[in-house]
Amino acid sequence: MSKQFRIAPSILSANFAKLGQEITDVIASGADIIHFDVMDNHYVPNLTIGPLVCQAIRPLTEAIIDVHLMVKPVDRIIPDFAKAGANIITFHPEGSEHIDRSLSLVRDQGCKTGLVFNPATPLDYLDHVMDKIDMVLLMSVNPGFGGQKFIMQALEKLKLARAKIDAYTEKTGREIWLEIDGGVNVQNIADIARAGADTFVAGSALFGAGKDSDPHRYDTIVAELRAALAKV
Repeated sequence: MSKQFRIAPSILSANFAKLGQEITDVIASGADIIHFDVMDNHYVPNLTIGPLVCQAIRPLTEAIIDVHLMVKPVDRIIPDFAKAGANIITFHPEGSEHIDRSLSLVRDQGCKTGLVFNPATPLDYLDHVMDKIDMVLLMSVNPGFGGQKFIMQALEKLKLARAKIDAYTEKTGREIWLEIDGGVNVQNIADIARAGADTFVAGSALFGAGKDSDPHRYDTIVAELRAALAKV
């Protein structure tokens, strides 16, 4: 059985003046998940979007909305995103005083949950909470800004995370997704998949394609990403 790969456009790189159309067009082009980057200018040095934007885009698509909280503290804002229509809510261990409690809070709101690891954050946090996690997200850039270059060390970390997840799945039968975020493009996506990722956040590589007026401008780049993954 061939592995299922998921492409998750990061709307951080989209045209915010036309956000609804951007989302409709990129999903129509064959992408799977909308990746929603939330930054608070406190945990990370940037300020982006909040629950109101999530609520506004929810009626536009049935695709999974994957909310990545780069905020500290996280607990206060989790219920707002659940109510706004998020399907998956992930956060950084550093953003929570009690990781187990924050994961339970996400689950209690009816969403899938996950932990996010910065390039230098160790994977040890996973060891005690695997039963509460649906996704592991590895950052292959330092969070805060789109358009950064992929940090190669992330490939080794992916292999470690994949081994942890596979061992857990073998023991329990429960699947956990392994997502990568930062600098993913057509040239490196196959190597990233070989290292163990099954879900790929693509921002500037995707939203930088084509002219705004062409509703099919993302078809080619999504097809190229899929073609690269098909070789894995």
